[in-house]
Amino acid sequence: MSQTALNLIAISIFLITLSALLGPLLNISPTIPAIATFTILGIATFDSFSFQGKGGSLILDWIAGFSSEHRDRVIHHEAGHFLVAQLLNIPVTGYTLSAWEAWQQGQPGQGGVTFDDGELASQLKVGKISAQILDRYCTVWMAGIAAENLVFQNAEGGSDDRRQLAEVLTNLGFSDNNRQQKQRFHALQAKNLLQENWSSYEALVKAMQQRASVAECQSAIESAQLTSA
Repeated sequence: MSQTALNLIAISIFLITLSALLGPLLNISPTIPAIATFTILGIATFDSFSFQGKGGSLILDWIAGFSSEHRDRVIHHEAGHFLVAQLLNIPVTGYTLSAWEAWQQGQPGQGGVTFDDGELASQLKVGKISAQILDRYCTVWMAGIAAENLVFQNAEGGSDDRRQLAEVLTNLGFSDNNRQQKQRFHALQAKNLLQENWSSYEALVKAMQQRASVAECQSAIESAQLTSA
């Protein structure tokens, strides 16, 4: 069962517990939370078998979207990926800031920055990859977490980024200890790049808040670089 379905089940358990505690005090009919609970459980089950967790991701992301802090975190996280990719000459092809936007564009997961990763994919296909390409992509994958840590002093997102990095390194034969060391190293590399180009990062965040196109975001980065030069 997907993590999203498990999250929905956790919400159902919470509703049952809450209704048992507050129902008698607020004169809430036990039928209401029961219907809500069974509905959520039904969605979780149907979603796991029919939509591979995408439906549940949309619901949870929609709920989280009511939080302004969550929306702000998402933008700052994705801006980290975007800027570091730009600095490392990895072409950015698009970005989404919610699961709904990702679903509309046919992307898996809850959205994010997409890259032209044909070179990486072709090298991984034959089981060989240059150290330069691997280092560049590992740094980009860790850039969202690094950005959140710089702005909010902690990171709530990034589980998919860590998973992707771990999968690639595992397929290349890295041990668990070496994977963890490489993750920390590239998180530090991403942090340094962001700090060295902070004016560009702030300009990019503003552009992404306005849902600027990729080209407009790149122009914002370049303008900030010229200003700070």
